[in-house]
Amino acid sequence: MRSLYLTRLLKPLLLVLIIGIEAGDALAQEAPFYVPTKPSRGALRRARRDSLQNPPRFGRAAMEFGFAQLVPFFVDRSIRKEEFANISWASTKYNLNPGHWAWDNDPFQTNQFAHPFHGSIFYNSFRSNGYSFWQSVPAAFAGSYLWETFAEKQPPAPNDFINTSFGGVILGEMTHRLANKIINNHSRGFKRQTAEVAGFIMNPANGLTRILDGKWGRYGNNTLEVDSTKISAEFDLGYRRFNGRNQGLFADGGSVGWYAHARLLYGTPSENFWKPFSNVIINAEIGKDDSTLINNISVYGSITGWQLGKTDEVKNLVVLSANYDYIHNQAFFYGGQSVKFNLYSEFKPSKKIKINTTLGAGPIILAAVPSAYIAAGRNYDYGTGAAFNGGGTVSLMNRLFLTANYRGAWTTTLNGNKSNYFLHTFSGEVSCRVIDRLYVNAEPGYFDLEGNYKDKPDVNRSYPYFKLSARLALNIK
Repeated sequence: MRSLYLTRLLKPLLLVLIIGIEAGDALAQEAPFYVPTKPSRGALRRARRDSLQNPPRFGRAAMEFGFAQLVPFFVDRSIRKEEFANISWASTKYNLNPGHWAWDNDPFQTNQFAHPFHGSIFYNSFRSNGYSFWQSVPAAFAGSYLWETFAEKQPPAPNDFINTSFGGVILGEMTHRLANKIINNHSRGFKRQTAEVAGFIMNPANGLTRILDGKWGRYGNNTLEVDSTKISAEFDLGYRRFNGRNQGLFADGGSVGWYAHARLLYGTPSENFWKPFSNVIINAEIGKDDSTLINNISVYGSITGWQLGKTDEVKNLVVLSANYDYIHNQAFFYGGQSVKFNLYSEFKPSKKIKINTTLGAGPIILAAVPSAYIAAGRNYDYGTGAAFNGGGTVSLMNRLFLTANYRGAWTTTLNGNKSNYFLHTFSGEVSCRVIDRLYVNAEPGYFDLEGNYKDKPDVNRSYPYFKLSARLALNIK
């Protein structure tokens, strides 16, 4: 169990993620489908290192790793006086026995939000000190195990271990890349200090490393320390109507209000696809008149890829990705982590028409799904299963864009009610480019969750919505 202060930290973190990046000048409605040349052995070696030219420093990494353990523990035990932090030799001995592991009943936001964030600090304690992606992965798993075993009085929880480790790697690599991206060593003054602070909030381990290295605010000419990867961004602001009462969109009980959506695309699927997280996609949505301010967060990070046969008219690429999903709306909530194979295809039937499609499927490592019935002290069940998606966009003269997307998840419960769940999400969008970077959009869609119980009545929940918005599309410097 982590105290709720970590959960509260993530709300400003999300806002930093959305607005803390300096925007450039060009339009970025969609990423180009670029077919790279085969990388050399030297390029592959550099990709494996991928540490912005910092040499590995184990002592520094271990120190920051220790801070990530001790600082939250001190706050929980000495300031917040949390019961779970009153550890003893007896509790530690008990926790060292693998047979004593047990699923916990922490609040949904703590398990699905705060734990991955804590794991990202374990991961980045090594990532920000010269270690590669794969070399830093064990730090998230080790940090999770040590915390569960030695920093809590209650038995280690399988859900905490998975959420902190696997989720920590996904959020950790994402924040590692974005924090380094927003800090420009060639800038000075207020703008530079703002970027440094935003980067520290996003990635505390990297911020501490920059302070210890004397890089905070220091002007530098070393271009090797600058991340040159392009980022495109879309910012939507508009009107949203929804109904979370298992009724039609315009039935009684529906709600209306403003909403804001941000989509950040780091890199493109087909550039450097052999390098972990060379392509990251982040979606975040906040809105008024819903159950919570933060309604939706998803993170996609590419692990590796394979270029398939190509022609001038057709291109195909397969990418293995790690995915983090968080949904919290008036009808239900969902938090899951998965691994998927994704097939990206591009078709050009004519000079004025372009079609991009995506198909994906893979295992769900662990998902928290809301239950209509309390079990194991929670109002949600933990399960594993399969995730799948499909969609496409038709571009007409690079001005009118027609999009349809479907995402599904099936889970069978590991801990909780004897049940299985089926989550469907569908969205369609019509987007028209009015002027240079400005678009108008209309998007109908729905979320639907089917809960099937072995010894209780089935429960289905739906959430239809309609959005009307203006969009600003940018490329990031």
